[in-house]
Amino acid sequence: MSVRRLLRRTVPQDDLEEVFREFADRYGLEAVRVEFLEADNWLSVPCVVADRWFLKVISETHALLHGLMTTGRNLGALSSGVPGFFEHLETPYEMAVHELEATRRIREIGVAAPEPVEAFEHLGHGVVVLEYLGGFRPLPALDRGTAEVVAPQVFDSLARMHAAGLAHGDLRGENVLVLDGVPYFIDATSVDPRAVEDARAYDLACALGSLAPHVGARAAVDAALAHYDPADLLRARTFLGFVNLRPDLAFDGSAVRGEIEKVAATAE
Repeated sequence: MSVRRLLRRTVPQDDLEEVFREFADRYGLEAVRVEFLEADNWLSVPCVVADRWFLKVISETHALLHGLMTTGRNLGALSSGVPGFFEHLETPYEMAVHELEATRRIREIGVAAPEPVEAFEHLGHGVVVLEYLGGFRPLPALDRGTAEVVAPQVFDSLARMHAAGLAHGDLRGENVLVLDGVPYFIDATSVDPRAVEDARAYDLACALGSLAPHVGARAAVDAALAHYDPADLLRARTFLGFVNLRPDLAFDGSAVRGEIEKVAATAE
């Protein structure tokens, strides 16, 4: 049995059924059709309702795991020579509200993201409701040609977030959903606004690490250069070792680092 299926069991079946009944009541539905997703998501039970809504049900166990992961990420940031900048959200409902509001802010600045619908609490579980993007493909599922087209858009969207004072904090392939050639961003995490510059550099390192396996290190760096200066890439280089330790990001860190250093040397 996969770890994700074990985590799903942290929300008892009876509770899940009650959550779906509550959802049906809130939306005036007599019944709902639910499809559980085998997504690479450790912090909720993700599902699709009626092919229209994307729900995440967040339990106390997910909130505890979020705390452990936040601690680990902050230790990783320290290993890169900067104070930790990831913030822990205490309760399942806080996690749901954060994702809803982060998605709303991303859309407000013109970056593609699912339409946020609502967040609510039921039986102690947090529930976030978003638009379901039917037919999407996560970034790792793209063929090379499509990934090469999408890569510049990823950095354009990321630069828009950063220019607006935002940071994603958990940028990885599974959190970039491509629909009709457009990348949509999901699952932004909470970062300390006092350390947003470090968080942006980490975002950039994550974007490079997510794209390099699909388009090559040079192409990933070139796509980033359309929106970031060599100095930004050098700052992102600081986090490449930390990012490369993530089990959900496997890439040739030495190749990406080498391409950044070539760019920096040319710019001097």
